[in-house]
Amino acid sequence: MPRSNRPRGRRPGGGDDEEVNLNRALFGQRTTERKRDALWNVQPLAATSANKHYTCPSCGLDIAPGVAHIVAWRADGLMGEADDLAARRHWHSHCWKIKP
Repeated sequence: MPRSNRPRGRRPGGGDDEEVNLNRALFGQRTTERKRDALWNVQPLAATSANKHYTCPSCGLDIAPGVAHIVAWRADGLMGEADDLAARRHWHSHCWKIKP
């Protein structure tokens, strides 16, 4: 009997695992970081997904489309998750790293 080269344990057509991995590759893995003042949700944004101009809250300079950067919002806000998400800000990766 000939040997099958088909991977075992995977469903034909991919399934949800491939979609999750694609989203993670395009949008990055969201993490939670503690900075001096609060707990923050941090989501890296790939250059291919950056389609708009943003202003970095740290340095005040423009983040142009096509530039990889960080999106951050409070994880411990008092007004709830919806308000925290609405108040998210786009940061240069370097500016986020040096944020006190």
